[in-house]
Amino acid sequence: MTAATNRDGGNAARAPHPVSGGPIVQLPTAFGDFVAQAWTDHVTGVEHLAVSSPNPPRNGKAPLVRLHSECLTGDVFGSYRCDCGEQLAYALEMIREEGGTLLYLRGQEGRGIGLANKIKAYALQEAGFDTVEANEQLGLPVDARCYKAAAQILAEMGLHEVRLLSNNPDKQNRLAQAGVAVVEMVPTEVPSREQNIRYLQTKKDRMDHLLALDTETAGSSKHAVNSTFDLNQD
Repeated sequence: MTAATNRDGGNAARAPHPVSGGPIVQLPTAFGDFVAQAWTDHVTGVEHLAVSSPNPPRNGKAPLVRLHSECLTGDVFGSYRCDCGEQLAYALEMIREEGGTLLYLRGQEGRGIGLANKIKAYALQEAGFDTVEANEQLGLPVDARCYKAAAQILAEMGLHEVRLLSNNPDKQNRLAQAGVAVVEMVPTEVPSREQNIRYLQTKKDRMDHLLALDTETAGSSKHAVNSTFDLNQD
């Protein structure tokens, strides 16, 4: 059994998950103009955000969709310990260009273990453990995330067939179990860094992520550090 083993539970994932969406508003950003809609998961009470291109997908293709787990350290502070902030920027650029939606999934910090536990895991990583071992040392799941609400939000947005922006096949599998067909996996790999190469190697080797780990990754010109916005600017 790998760390990517399904955690949502077989047929139970097919049951409708209670969510509700709010008004759709304009969201001008450094990446371009989007529309945004907040969604509430009525099981957990967690609020998520859909950020979508106002334009239809190009050439009649299925829309691009990114399920982006909240990462305060990477998304806000531009931490190089992970690739989250750079993947977020890359996905927004792709969605702006080709059409689709990014679901920003709150409450999924540290693959679902929370911010404080993630920092504890960082301390263990600094002591020599990898990202999987650190969670295990804390007695926590390697990946505690659930995508039931995400799948239901996509369904209620009418997104039943998607091109998934992800390096993680587990997301494809669990969306399929929830009734959302992933017609294509679109890689979101950004160039690795000295500070995160071991973390990424662990995700590739132990969590089945589809990563080349080439510092000159194809498409690197579109990753987070670009001419319009730098997540790590002063």
